[in-house]
This record gives sequence, structure tokens and C-alpha cells, in this order.
Amino acid sequence: MGFMDRMATAPISWGICEVPGWGIQLPVERVLSEMAEMGFPATELGSEGYLPSSPAELRSVLDAHDLDLLAAFVPLVVHDPDEADETIRQATDMAKRLREAGATYFNTAPVTSWAWDARRPLSDAEWSHAMKMFARIEEIADAHGLIQVLHEHVGTIVETKEEIQRVVDNSDIRFVLDTAHFAVGGYDPADFAMHHADRVGLVHIKDADLDVAKRLNAGEITLMEAVQAGIFPTVGQGDLDIDRVISLLEENGYSGWYVLEQDIAITGEEPGVGEGPIEDVQKSVNYLRGLEVRLAA
Repeated sequence: MGFMDRMATAPISWGICEVPGWGIQLPVERVLSEMAEMGFPATELGSEGYLPSSPAELRSVLDAHDLDLLAAFVPLVVHDPDEADETIRQATDMAKRLREAGATYFNTAPVTSWAWDARRPLSDAEWSHAMKMFARIEEIADAHGLIQVLHEHVGTIVETKEEIQRVVDNSDIRFVLDTAHFAVGGYDPADFAMHHADRVGLVHIKDADLDVAKRLNAGEITLMEAVQAGIFPTVGQGDLDIDRVISLLEENGYSGWYVLEQDIAITGEEPGVGEGPIEDVQKSVNYLRGLEVRLAA
């Protein structure tokens, strides 16, 4: 089975994000129809509240488009002992929802606070607590038949190469190898794929414009502004060696899922049917299909 048979997508590839001012939010029916039209077998949940929160309603909506639910981005506060009970409660509630909706992955996003406060250095004690919480969430995910994966991400406590490596060295948790977020954090995703393939549980495929990333890391622009400035171009049009990442993973026996998660923001007028995000997603899909052919040669 080629890797494109394990390629899902996510609503963010259609500009769906709960951040105020992000951009135009397209209707659910249009987004899911376009996903199905392009042949994706599954999608991630996307921003809270966009798709139905009831597992039964969610499955009904997805079934109508022959889509499965693959995963969900779950923000959790793992470094603060005072928030441990709330973190466990929220993790358990979400794991139950995901299991009932038929998901495979539980994507733990270690946020700075429930309000996504600005990043700050963590103490050794906070890091130690975070590792214990990753293990506790692993138990919760496993009990619900889910695979926990850590989603390193701009603005969370696991963003930089040093922070990613610290988790690798002090925890058994598997990662979402998000090619762009790894690169923005200063960690070559191909290097991670080469040396830590056994720690990859899920892969998010997106390219990156590293010049825009420099402005983001310098604090000149926000993540939303960076997305609107094109930090995540179509696959093959950015600065990342996506070919090498996928080649290394496949050569090392990776059999998990990939997600084309090409964050965009729709600014200006709402695009007509068949225009807008679907055009960029199609370009990325075409590139990845070409890569699959090249790898099989």
C-alpha cells in the first residue's frame, strides 16, 4: 500500500480555524464535499465547534461524505500540577468522544495555559510534571483504544528543537511529525525521521517558507499573520525537503497515517465553488502523487 492510501486531511487546509480574524470560514457541507471529491478517506476534527461535538452527529455528517474521523488536536496543560485534575478530566472526556466517533489518534497539544498565554521558560519541576502527565494521558488514550501523539506546535511548551529533544530523552510519547512546525522550531524534520523514526506516530505534511518563519520567530508577526503571509505554501513550493522526510519514513517501515494539513487563511472575498483552498490542496496532492510514483520507481 502506497503512502497516499494513508493520506488524510484537515479542515485547516480549507482555512477553518477558531482564532478570531483568521479569515472566512467556509460552510461544513462545502468543505467535506471537497474533501470527498478529492478522494481523502479521513479528516482530522479541526477547530472545536466547527464539526458536531456529539459523536453520533459527527459520524452521521462524516458518513454522508464517506469520510472517517482520524484524529483531533487536544490542547492540554501538562506542566502545571495545579491543573492536573482538570487536564485529566478534559483528556478523558475528549478520549471518550473520539472513541465513540471512531477516531484513531489523540493529538496532545501541550499549551501554556487554557487561554494559550505567551510562552515562558519552564522549571525542571514543571518539565518533570509534564513527562508524568504525558504518561498519564497515554493511559487514558490507550484505555479508549486511541494512539496518543504529541503535537509540537508554535506557541506551546514544546516548540523548539531543544524542547522536542527534551521530550524524546525523558518520555516514551510518540510525536506528530509536523514537518513545518518542526522546521519553524529549528528541528530538521528529515533529521528527526532519520534518527527517531520509532517515535513517529502520525505525520502532518506541510511545506514552509523559512523567510516568513524567521519573522515569526523574531516576534515581528503572529502565527495568524504568518499564515496570511504564506508561511505554509503548497507542498513542493516551500523550503522543506518533503520528499526526503517521506522517503526516510517509508524506508524505515512507517505504516501510520499522513495528514495533508496545509494551514491557510481565506482573506478577501469568499472563493467560488471549485476555487480557493481546493485548488491549493489539489496542487499538493498532485505533488505527493508524483512523489509516490518516484519512490516506487
